[in-house]
Amino acid sequence: MSDVSNSAVKREPPFHAAGHACRPDCGACCIAPSISSPIPGMPNGKPAGVRCAQLGDDLRCAIFGQPERPACCSGLQPQLEMCGTNRGEALAWLTQLEMQTQPNAQPVAQR
Repeated sequence: MSDVSNSAVKREPPFHAAGHACRPDCGACCIAPSISSPIPGMPNGKPAGVRCAQLGDDLRCAIFGQPERPACCSGLQPQLEMCGTNRGEALAWLTQLEMQTQPNAQPVAQR
């Protein structure tokens, strides 16, 4: 019996920007924020907290590097502050940012 699964799987190295790599098995930036631009499969954009239609089961963007990918996605660069140390921290930070940048958002009290 041959191991076809290993030869058929294409593994891409983590994406690096400003010294920070995009974490495998995360996809937080494809779930937490809203996207107002059309996306293939989502012609009216994507609401916050909804999984992007282009986010694969492997939690990677199916249109990464393609012209169909919205500019807001292409311009988003992974940073330690945004990504945190795990997927949960990334989802929490991006969700908070989404809430704070809504037109009716209330200012966050400083401690």
